[in-house]
Amino acid sequence: MKARRYDLCMFDLDGTLINTLEALTYTTNLTLSAWGLRPITVEETKRIVGDGYKKQVERALRLAGDEELTHYEEALVRYMELFDRHCMHRVEPYPGIRKLLEELKKRGVRLAVFSNKPHAMTVRNIEGVFGEGYFDRILGQKEEIPKKPAPDGAWMIADGLGVDRRRCLYLGDTNTDMRTGKNAGFDTVGVTWGFRPREELLSFQPEFIADAPGM
Repeated sequence: MKARRYDLCMFDLDGTLINTLEALTYTTNLTLSAWGLRPITVEETKRIVGDGYKKQVERALRLAGDEELTHYEEALVRYMELFDRHCMHRVEPYPGIRKLLEELKKRGVRLAVFSNKPHAMTVRNIEGVFGEGYFDRILGQKEEIPKKPAPDGAWMIADGLGVDRRRCLYLGDTNTDMRTGKNAGFDTVGVTWGFRPREELLSFQPEFIADAPGM
């Protein structure tokens, strides 16, 4: 990141800025319990998230034994009702994130969040941890915007802030994030403190790999 000046740092949410594993696992297991399905583990949660809540629920049902997705439609509704109540359950920023964000602000770099988590929950997570107005833009999943790895949302954020797309940096912890950055034409950072292994990130050849937040 030192070799080039960036005007905008755009972050994934879960597994990048904040650790939401407890909230995701807790809500998923409350959902599965309605049909007596086995709970999933935190390690399993790491593997099923990142592509939106619908895909997450589908993967959780299959892991828990509902391979035919008999309860899929009901589970989507139940999950969102529960997640509305529990999306802040034991949520916290990763160590060093606050310091990194403050340093970026001091250097005049704009900050944004682009997540596949539903928009309302994305805003609640960010504002609940960092406060209202801390980021220049927050964008979660909306029906009218294609989910990551489609670049539409990333372009919308950059263009809305008046930032040259060539001067944007995208940071994330999953293969979906690496593809998002590449598809958007941004330089991309794979962060290894999140949900997926280093090898997964490296396979997409990001410009940078970060093992800890820092400049």
